[in-house]
Amino acid sequence: MQVATMSPLPARGAGSCGPAVSTSAPLTESAATTATMGGKNKQRTKGNLRPSNSGRAAELLAKEQGTVPGFIGFGTSQSDLGYVPAIQGAEDIDSLVDSDFRMVLRKLSKKDVTTKLKAMQEFGTMCTERDTEAVKGVLPYWPRIFCKISLDHDRRVREATQQAFEKLILKVKKQLAPYLKSLMGYWLMAQCDTYPPAATAAKDAFEAAFPPSKQPEAIAFCKEEITSVLQDHLLKETPDTLSDPQTVPEEEREAKFHRVVTCSLLALKKLLFFLPNNELDSLEEKFKSLLSQNKFWKYGKHNVPQIRSAYFELVSALCQHVPQVMKEEASKVSPSVLLSIDDSDPVVCPALWEAVLYTLTTIEDCWLHVNAKKSVFPKLTAVVREGGRGLAAVIYPYLLPFISKLPQSITEPKLDFFKNFLTSLITGLSTEKTKVSFSECSAIISAFFECLQFIMQQNLGEEEMEQMLVNEQLIPFIDTVLKDPGLKHVPLCNHLAETLSSWEAKVDVEKDAETVYNLENVLLNFWERLSEICVEKISEPEADVKSVLGVSNLVGILQKPKSSLKSSRKKNAKVRFASEASEAKKENEKCASSEGESSEGFEGVTVSSLHNSPDLVSPLRKKPLEDLVCKLAEVSIKFVNEQKSEQHLQFLSMLLDSFSSGQVFKILLCDEQKNIVKAKLPEIVKLAERNPAVQFLYHKLVGWLNESQKKDGGFLVDILYSALRCCDSDLERKDVLDDLTKEDLEWSSLLQVIEKACSSSDKHALVAPWLKGSILGEKLVGLADCLCGKDSESKASSVPHSSEQWTLLRLALSQRIRNDYLIGEVYVGRIIVKLHETLSKTKDLSEAENSDSSMSFVCDVAHSYFSSAEGLLMPSSEDLLLTLFQLCAQSTARTHLPDFLICKLKNTLLSGINLLVRQTASTSEQSTFLRLSVLWLKDQVQSSALDNMSLQILLSAVDDLLNTLVESEDTSLLGEYIESVMPSDSEWEKMRRSLSIQWLHKPLLEGRLSLNYECFKTDFKEQDTQTLPSHLCTSSLLSKMILIARKKKIVLENNVLEKIIAELLYSLQWCEELNNPPLFLTEFCVMLQKMNITYGNLSELGNTSSLLQLLFNRSIKNGTLWSLIIAKLILSRSISSDEVKPYYKRKESFFPLTEGNLHTIQSLCPFLSKEEKKEFSAQCIPAFLGWTKEDLCSINGAFGHLAIFNSCLQTRSVDDKQLLHGILKIIISWKKQHEDIFLFSCNLSEASPEVLGVNIEIMRFLSLFLKYCSYPLAESEWDFIMCSMLAWLETTSENQALYSVPLVQLFACVSFDLACDLSAFFDSITPDIVGNLPVNLISEWKEFFSKGIHSLLLPLLVTAIGENKDLSETSFQNAMLKPMCETLTYISKEQLLSHKLPVRLVAGQKTNLPEHLQTLLNTLTPLLLFRARPVQIAAYHMLYKLMPEFPKYDQDNLKSYGDEEEEPALSPPAALMSLLSTQEDLLENVLGCVPVGQIVSIKPLSEDFYCVLGYLLTWKLILTFFKAASSQLRALYSMYLRKTKSLNKLLYHLFRLMPENPTYGETAVEVSNKDPKTFFTEELQLSIRETATLPYHIPQLACSVYHMTLKDLPAMVRLWWNSSEKRVFNVVDRFTRKYVSNVLSFQEISSVQTSTQLFNGMTVKARATTREVMATYTIEDIVIELIIQLPSNYPLGSITVESGKRIGVAVQQWRNWMLQLSTYLTHQNGSIMEGLALWKNNVDKRFEGVEDCMICFSVIHGFNYSLPKKACRTCKKKFHSACLYKWFTSSNKSTCPLCRETFF
Repeated sequence: MQVATMSPLPARGAGSCGPAVSTSAPLTESAATTATMGGKNKQRTKGNLRPSNSGRAAELLAKEQGTVPGFIGFGTSQSDLGYVPAIQGAEDIDSLVDSDFRMVLRKLSKKDVTTKLKAMQEFGTMCTERDTEAVKGVLPYWPRIFCKISLDHDRRVREATQQAFEKLILKVKKQLAPYLKSLMGYWLMAQCDTYPPAATAAKDAFEAAFPPSKQPEAIAFCKEEITSVLQDHLLKETPDTLSDPQTVPEEEREAKFHRVVTCSLLALKKLLFFLPNNELDSLEEKFKSLLSQNKFWKYGKHNVPQIRSAYFELVSALCQHVPQVMKEEASKVSPSVLLSIDDSDPVVCPALWEAVLYTLTTIEDCWLHVNAKKSVFPKLTAVVREGGRGLAAVIYPYLLPFISKLPQSITEPKLDFFKNFLTSLITGLSTEKTKVSFSECSAIISAFFECLQFIMQQNLGEEEMEQMLVNEQLIPFIDTVLKDPGLKHVPLCNHLAETLSSWEAKVDVEKDAETVYNLENVLLNFWERLSEICVEKISEPEADVKSVLGVSNLVGILQKPKSSLKSSRKKNAKVRFASEASEAKKENEKCASSEGESSEGFEGVTVSSLHNSPDLVSPLRKKPLEDLVCKLAEVSIKFVNEQKSEQHLQFLSMLLDSFSSGQVFKILLCDEQKNIVKAKLPEIVKLAERNPAVQFLYHKLVGWLNESQKKDGGFLVDILYSALRCCDSDLERKDVLDDLTKEDLEWSSLLQVIEKACSSSDKHALVAPWLKGSILGEKLVGLADCLCGKDSESKASSVPHSSEQWTLLRLALSQRIRNDYLIGEVYVGRIIVKLHETLSKTKDLSEAENSDSSMSFVCDVAHSYFSSAEGLLMPSSEDLLLTLFQLCAQSTARTHLPDFLICKLKNTLLSGINLLVRQTASTSEQSTFLRLSVLWLKDQVQSSALDNMSLQILLSAVDDLLNTLVESEDTSLLGEYIESVMPSDSEWEKMRRSLSIQWLHKPLLEGRLSLNYECFKTDFKEQDTQTLPSHLCTSSLLSKMILIARKKKIVLENNVLEKIIAELLYSLQWCEELNNPPLFLTEFCVMLQKMNITYGNLSELGNTSSLLQLLFNRSIKNGTLWSLIIAKLILSRSISSDEVKPYYKRKESFFPLTEGNLHTIQSLCPFLSKEEKKEFSAQCIPAFLGWTKEDLCSINGAFGHLAIFNSCLQTRSVDDKQLLHGILKIIISWKKQHEDIFLFSCNLSEASPEVLGVNIEIMRFLSLFLKYCSYPLAESEWDFIMCSMLAWLETTSENQALYSVPLVQLFACVSFDLACDLSAFFDSITPDIVGNLPVNLISEWKEFFSKGIHSLLLPLLVTAIGENKDLSETSFQNAMLKPMCETLTYISKEQLLSHKLPVRLVAGQKTNLPEHLQTLLNTLTPLLLFRARPVQIAAYHMLYKLMPEFPKYDQDNLKSYGDEEEEPALSPPAALMSLLSTQEDLLENVLGCVPVGQIVSIKPLSEDFYCVLGYLLTWKLILTFFKAASSQLRALYSMYLRKTKSLNKLLYHLFRLMPENPTYGETAVEVSNKDPKTFFTEELQLSIRETATLPYHIPQLACSVYHMTLKDLPAMVRLWWNSSEKRVFNVVDRFTRKYVSNVLSFQEISSVQTSTQLFNGMTVKARATTREVMATYTIEDIVIELIIQLPSNYPLGSITVESGKRIGVAVQQWRNWMLQLSTYLTHQNGSIMEGLALWKNNVDKRFEGVEDCMICFSVIHGFNYSLPKKACRTCKKKFHSACLYKWFTSSNKSTCPLCRETFF
């Protein structure tokens, strides 16, 4: 079998990319498989399971034969390198090609762009990575691939090809030589690629192959081949031969063809430039054959601009390198180039005009082949008339060379030709494109003047031509530019000046008298005509501002010397005329001297260049120019005098700026009288008589200046400076200005004069003596006094100009010339004093007055002064700084400043402090400002009453100040400042004493500190509720300072840092210990946190050991707060307990006890080791023995030592039970010896604080003893403990009036604690413990002691709460509620029922309860609303014990809610429901606006917290009550809840309160635990004392209530869920399914499994794994089996009832019963067992013969459990009352459902 295979690569012919020659060859069977690629429907070879794929086939062949299939095909000959080996018969060559390279080369022949691109990149990488031999094997195949793919349509592929080629070259180097000839043509084309990155890559490859010196040689070596390839592309190729018409779209084919032609033309040009001249000769024939082809010349008219551009570039190159060949083709070249002269494509133009010039230069007889006048010139004129069609910058530089090459024969008649040409140029200037583009306009003007100069030079002496050039061209041209506001004047003026300069220079150097004469005539004529048009423009009454400006610019530039103009020109390439060559050097020399001059108008012209060097202006120009200026001045002043024309006055200003001479001023005076100068000084009068400029100044200018109110009247000031220039000396100028300043000049004029002086150094030099002088200085001081003065009227009168006056002051203070003040330094100081006085007054003014603009202006002036000053600050400016600082550091309530002014003041202050810091760094003197600011700051924080806002503003100002000081080079500056602010020890002590002692309440109650004296004298209510204590202010200020010092690592001496930290810790600890601190103190703490002033931040700052030493010293000396600070530091982990050990190593040093020692030990106790505590305890024990009555109560006696022992015992560190028992015996012995010390049943008002202290410590010991000592006690010891406890409680209850005394309240709290601990002990008693107790102890406890406790506490609670309606939990007065309420939670139901509370009944309250129960309910229920958590929880616990008691009273009265009622409903206890109603209203305010499903976080112990807590506890009680009721009662209660919609509200609230993830935090980490603990799986512990779990309190309680609701009211929840909106429906379903259903299902199944309920004739079983309950009912021979299946979202989803066995029951009856059970389980609020019991009851009744109700098809009613009793008199059928009621109301009829007769 033979298969003809076409090569994917074309064979390289003579530059053609045609198809390769096909060949046939025998193939093996495996290769034949490959040859049948592409046929989808062809039968596959056996065993070939995948479609054909060239890559796979290649791999297959390589495996089988060890070779890779190549590309079959032959070129024209062996030497042509087109041969590519076939598969067989060429093993020797195949072995040269690496198999990977074969694969890549095959991919390169694919059509897909991405494949080719990736393959080429892979090829490049392989060239770099493989060894040289492997890469050399590819070289024979590379030329053909390169030649084809380098012309690819995709530009990325072309770029990648060149990049890969470079890598190939770098690898093979000289091995490429044999293949160069076949590559070079395409390589040159690639270097001319229209895609720049591809062209750059090709050039890089070329440079990698050949160094620059070798490149021409390489090109010459391949020149024949290159020329052939390029010629073929230009002459033979078409879009269809370059690309396959069948596969490539036409647009793509065209684009490729155009690109190839462009590249070929440019490559040919490149070839010409590369080849040396001797190599070009051999190619002449090739070029001749190319140029003989008409197809080549057609490219000049091609419609693609890139091809035309490349064509003209090639024509230029041909003219340069083979001029002879081009001359032979003159008949084709000339028309092709010259007739295209109007081509206006921006791509083509540059190349075209270059070609035009080369054509004119190379082919002398080119005009023989075109008709210049008919064909070429009209086209040129059209282009020029249209301003170059937007390409003037490109075309116009070629115009001069173009006309210079025109032979005379063509331009005849010369006059008309040049006239027409120049007129066209002028016309072109007026086009819109020219007007908007500066470059276009400049190009046209430049070309005009170049051509004009050229024509003038060529035709000098021909009068007619000269006249035409000046009168008809140059002057109209100037006129056109000046007239048209859109055109740019400056280029015209510069070119005109240059042209005149060249003519004047020629006159100077020219020796030919006739030429000189002709040029002088031309210049004379020009000046005459120019003068005419200038005067004409100025003489127009309504002279246009633009044209006036144009004339002034023109005149100004014309009077400049030639050298000043050269530097302003752009250094562009310029055509220079032959006759100018000699001048060129001179011009260049002159240019160098004036490089910096400006050509923009007159402003940049220096005085010296005009007045000191008049000889630089040519004499030929000087006289006519002066005459022109005088004429213009004369015309202008006439208009000014007669019509007050502002344009003319402005023109005059510009004119005088350039020509300020006495002659001009004489003309301006118009020969008026000279004696009108009314100056006081005679020397001014003399000067005016002598100097016309001064006379003009007084006579005219001062009047104009004062009349001019416009801001743009600056030109009048320019005239003033022009007049001053005419004065002979600085003294004269000073005299004149001083005289003017006194009276004549207005403030606005003065401001403009000074502004002009600041803007120009020349002008400043003229007026410097005046600026520094006393006249101006005094005037400015007077101005400052006026502006800042007290007199509001004077201020009001100057309001219109005050802005200018302030600007004048600001300028005088801030402007610095050569690092010196603008005015005299002494006057600067005086002005600052005035500013300072103004700021000082603001403190006494109101806000309305302060918002006056003068304050704002003062800030602006001061800011400018500080920002610009570089030298030393004056003393007055330091005072100003201090006032600024005080204003910034005080609150707006004091300063009455608006916000915008404060912002300005701050900026001004910062700029001043920056300057101060720089000054202090350079001088060693101490700053007055810093010294005074320290004193003021100390006074503020120690003496002034600061609130939070004031302190914050003060700290902010200090922050700004210190951050600036930190930047100072003098690092000690900040440290000294902080030490200066630091108060002395006595000042600190005084501030500490002024702090309220209220902080002691909290540590006393918590037992952290012990006291036995009364120290509470003050309370917050007596103090100002907003003013911060001075200690807090001072410590926060200093803390802020040391935090800033930390940035710079500044070390403070004398332990200042540690002292500051200690005082701040004192402040923070004081705030922390306060119970229920006022709002302003809470805000203070928040403010400190925001400013990063916290424990952590500051304790890290100082040296820990020295700080601790300081704190311990103070703690041992003073105790109290200092002791607590040490504990806080250890607790917050700022320091470790190991660091503290050295300070308490010697335990003996703490004895004998003082208050400081006692408090220090108590604070350290929680952090001491067991052994250390034992050591302290051991020190105390001997002290318990042998005390006298007096010593028992002292600190160094029993009180102090027992307090220490209690502190050790609190942490269970005393394990010695005998020791504890011994101490108990010692205490009993105290009672025997000194019974009067024990405060049993007595009046505490007579008890001393020392005795109270001892009692408190004894009670604490007894509480701790009960907790930690399991040692058996004797009956007498138990009696002592219990009797003492009851006696102390009686004392507490008898002294309610004294609860406001802190030690009495502490006594109460500790006595409640003891009662609570005893209750807890007996409540948690186990059989093991009972054996160790005396026989009758428990019965005594229950019958006497427990009863005694609660009979005292319950009334006490009611009384206490009655007095304090709304006390927060954290307040000191309310602290006793915690232990009292906790004790009450242990009350038994019997004790509650036998209460002795006063009767409390509510009128109109419906109730079935007896009076004593109703009283108890009415008393306890309102406590759930009380704003204290302990009270709410205690009330809940007591009511919870009562709830099961209440339903039985409703059960007794159940008959009264009989069947007669339409829809019977029964309310739970009315007291609970009225409470619930109140709570619902409160919760609606808290949660009503929150969408269901959005979790609300309730802040612990907030107002909302108490509302929500009470509401949830109330619901727990209602649900507990509901659960205790019977099925029938539950139906009635649920109907009531449905009617009131209370349950619906609850459920909505629960889904706002339950967390999204109700798992316990600590178990989230335990991944191994399959069932994490959630709020639904764990029982809720409502503890009163436990506050750590407060954040979880509400979420867990909400979950608990939801769990109870689902369990006890499933039907009602289900009903609510089904009726809720979709979003809520999904939220509830998702949450319940995920967290609750499994728990409830498990509990329900477990309750079935563990149920003890027995049914007669029915058995019930449960299967936990499948959530199924199976019930089997048997009666006689009938067997019914039912399977109840719980849903996955139980109890929301419906419970399904499926049938099991059914024997002896009709199908219809069976279905009825199944439906009934399903209905019961779905609609009953009870468990599965209760549902089954109801169903069994129903079935039993059916078998007993009771008929079904024909409405609900059930014997027993689903809700009220009644039997059918209401019978129809007609059909005798019986119905349930509730069913009939529903039937009648829904059908609106009163007929029997069965017989339809009227029901009676």
